[in-house]
Amino acid sequence: MGRKVCVVGSNSFSGANFCKHLIEQGYDVVAMSRSAEPVDALLPYKWVTPEQSSRLKFYQLDLNQNLSEIESLLDKEKPSHIYNFAAQSMVGQSWDFPEHWFMTNAVSTIKFHNMLRQKDYMDKYIHISTPEVYGSCSGFVQEDHVFNPSTPYAVSRAAADMSLKTFFDVHQFPVISTRAANVYGEGQQLYRIIPKTIMCILLGEKLPLHGGGHSERSFIHMDDVSDATLKIAEKGELGSAYHISTTETVSIRQLVHMICEMMQVRFEDVCEVTEDRPGKDAAYLLDASRLRETLNWQDKVSLSQGLERTIRWAKDNFDVLRQQPKVYIHKP
Repeated sequence: MGRKVCVVGSNSFSGANFCKHLIEQGYDVVAMSRSAEPVDALLPYKWVTPEQSSRLKFYQLDLNQNLSEIESLLDKEKPSHIYNFAAQSMVGQSWDFPEHWFMTNAVSTIKFHNMLRQKDYMDKYIHISTPEVYGSCSGFVQEDHVFNPSTPYAVSRAAADMSLKTFFDVHQFPVISTRAANVYGEGQQLYRIIPKTIMCILLGEKLPLHGGGHSERSFIHMDDVSDATLKIAEKGELGSAYHISTTETVSIRQLVHMICEMMQVRFEDVCEVTEDRPGKDAAYLLDASRLRETLNWQDKVSLSQGLERTIRWAKDNFDVLRQQPKVYIHKP
């Protein structure tokens, strides 16, 4: 694998953490996101040594607006691997402006793919997808499970995934896809359930618990996801998809209970039950056997360990984090 790679969506939680993992492994990273870099507390690749940080160059570029500039940059840098974390990612809000989700996640992303298929310097394209494409499932599902998306977000992501399959079949486009379960960890945006719960407790605010928190999820620490993503890029089979997940499941309610116990507050004092969001999937649990068996991967960070680390991060950066948005702010 070449030592220079590109990460699109580098300011996303998953993208920023993966950038950190890459530069710690000695890679040179061409990083790009449509937004300016946020505060360091929300940007894990800023937490490395000065020598390591010099391996990353950031460019503020938008797939929707700057495709020609992106092409020029890639032609200049010639990264061997391109990882795409960029997406309009909020599920519930995708009902409000579905056209924005389809423009970014389908139209502009497919334009990007069509441009990349002409580039002989790209050895692999790693597409970061989502289990939302499956809709609500019972039991653990494998990578060949039928798509049944139930929100505009999920439909837009499924469209790009299906387009990539045709690109692979017809053009031999060198794609590998990943789908991770609910990721979390230090540096995550504060509107996600784990940092949101922690910040509500630290600030003495009420946490809205959608539908009582009975949805079942499998949470995985972002360090384990980054480790898996690099393994998949290095040794995965072209044209294949890989699930990244733990084998443990927990309801949102149980998760919040765990955080409350760790922070020594009463669940009843923290939460208020609200209506569920439309189209919310009751569960999507991923069978990661392909990743475990063919690439010898294992998750290492337990949920309790990861929660402790995330709580410590929130406390250590509280003065900065308390000034950051607690809700998702939509950008078209």
